[in-house]
Amino acid sequence: MKILFVHQNYPAQFLHLAPALAARGHDCRVLTDASNTRAAAIPVWRYAYSAPEVDAAACRLGRNYTTMSDRGVAVARAARILRERDGYVPDVIVGHSGWGETLFLKDVWPEAKLLVYAEFYYRGRGADVGFDREFGPPSLDKVMIAQGRAAHLAQALLHADRGLSPTFWQASTHPPALRSMIDVVFDGVNTETVVPNAAARLTLPDGRVLRAGDEVLTFVNRNLEPYRGYHTFLRALPGVLAARPAAQVLIVGGNAVSYGPAPKDGRAWKDIFLDEVKDQMDLSRVHFLGRVPYADFLSILQVSRVHAYLTYPFVLSWSMLEAMSAGCHLIASRVAPVQEVVRDGYNGQLVDFFDVPGWTRALTEGLAEPARFARLRANARKTVRDRYDLNAVCLPKLVALVEGLGLKSG
Repeated sequence: MKILFVHQNYPAQFLHLAPALAARGHDCRVLTDASNTRAAAIPVWRYAYSAPEVDAAACRLGRNYTTMSDRGVAVARAARILRERDGYVPDVIVGHSGWGETLFLKDVWPEAKLLVYAEFYYRGRGADVGFDREFGPPSLDKVMIAQGRAAHLAQALLHADRGLSPTFWQASTHPPALRSMIDVVFDGVNTETVVPNAAARLTLPDGRVLRAGDEVLTFVNRNLEPYRGYHTFLRALPGVLAARPAAQVLIVGGNAVSYGPAPKDGRAWKDIFLDEVKDQMDLSRVHFLGRVPYADFLSILQVSRVHAYLTYPFVLSWSMLEAMSAGCHLIASRVAPVQEVVRDGYNGQLVDFFDVPGWTRALTEGLAEPARFARLRANARKTVRDRYDLNAVCLPKLVALVEGLGLKSG
């Protein structure tokens, strides 16, 4: 079959799926943004896109749709060239609905089957918006803006043949009429690569070497921001470091914003919350590592004695399941997307997102008594191997889903 992957930041969620389908003999191609320089294992086409100028004051609710649909137009025009110039017609298109890229592809290739990655459906209430009251209650304007962000997501699914979500909770954020279109299959964790390693070691920028078994607390996210509980974690640290004078803290993440609003004063969230607590703790034991190569990321998980993961009710991070696969003692926030995977006292511990004393207590106990939580670490890895393993569980389901659509197109 001819299978086209469409993603502005490819490979992203299709890192393993596209090569696996190509290895099965399918003609797999990529259509991605011209600015995307990431390496790809399959042939790549590129489209040019520049975000339109949008008057926010004149187009409050529509500006998001304007941006997303305009990208969809750019992708559709590139697709039309592929059809008219090269005679290219895919049997299956696999794309992410989040940036509007798939909106008009069925108008170019009506005979193709379209599978959209339906990662999250924005809501005005009941998920991330208004969850953290520290930043104010959800005003009617915020609710309407959040609802407006779902317009292109609904359109993308309505014009698709099937949807794909990585977790049942993320699928459940979609309205019932759209939920019925969505299959749930996680992207997969390579449990043969992400493994516990008693010989693991990590050299810090200051030359200090940490080894598996050391008293290490880890916190990992793409960016350090409230959506991923950075503020709660930092507020818990002074008590943890006071109670555990040998503990070292590794914090991975950039200074940008992935989700939610940026700080109004122009500073980074990292500095705002660090300034709040820095005089209360020994900063020589808190190591901000920024963004790290994947090999270093694995070493960080493998030397970790306790791994903290917090999130709003939002998209579940790959890093949480990777930490479990690496055999970390996971302490995570008690929210629905986490509870789909983590059972308190079985394969991790759950703490209320906002309970700073509770976080301090749980993190301290985890660092102080690693043997007490050995069973949780083993069960965490077993959970990922049984339910989320890339090669044994997830990839076969994803391949079958795409190939099944292709058979229907024939």
